[in-house]
Amino acid sequence: MSPVVFESVKPIHCADCRRGPLRHLVREAGVPRCLDCADLGHLVYLPRGDAALTRRSREASALYAVVVRFHRRRRRYERLGLLVEEAALAHAERACLADSEARARRRERDRRRREAEDTRFTAAFAAEIVRLFPGCPAGRAVAIARHASLRGSGRVGRTAAGRALDETAVSVAVRAAVRHTDTEYDALLMAGVPRFTARARLAAQIDAVLDGWRTAAPAGPAAAAS
Repeated sequence: MSPVVFESVKPIHCADCRRGPLRHLVREAGVPRCLDCADLGHLVYLPRGDAALTRRSREASALYAVVVRFHRRRRRYERLGLLVEEAALAHAERACLADSEARARRRERDRRRREAEDTRFTAAFAAEIVRLFPGCPAGRAVAIARHASLRGSGRVGRTAAGRALDETAVSVAVRAAVRHTDTEYDALLMAGVPRFTARARLAAQIDAVLDGWRTAAPAGPAAAAS
């Protein structure tokens, strides 16, 4: 089991050599000792944040210690990083540099794949909007789909129902778009009107827009002439 090193939040001195105040210390039988007195002074600090560097440094270090600090509000110790051998850290840094280009290429491939998936899903979402609301202008349908399905947004298009193109979920996205774009809903909120009061006040206006969109738009002059 690796030693645990504490990052001190109080001015504590080593019980053996009396040096201090200590940033990092080890407690042995309840007594604080500095890293040198605990035979850990030759290790270097590696803060958390780079998972690959941390893993490789830990694997290459014959001796390492976990650095923690007490979080007062959460009432628990939280991990800050590691103390590892300097040679192990240098070895890990070289290894990470060697494969950084490969990892960058993999990230770019993943980005392009996600982008293609999002494009296909947005198109499918827009098509479902037009199916449910054939009178919705094509440009609006695409804009609503793009907004509702934005990755990482947490909007209805990213829910399980939205991903399945559930009719209720799609209708919720369209109704929200009409509420914000075709009514004075946002202005009412800015004026201090409670959200549910504003929604109730505008419900009939929103329903009228949606009812109009549920009817297919005219085919155009050419179709009328025929």
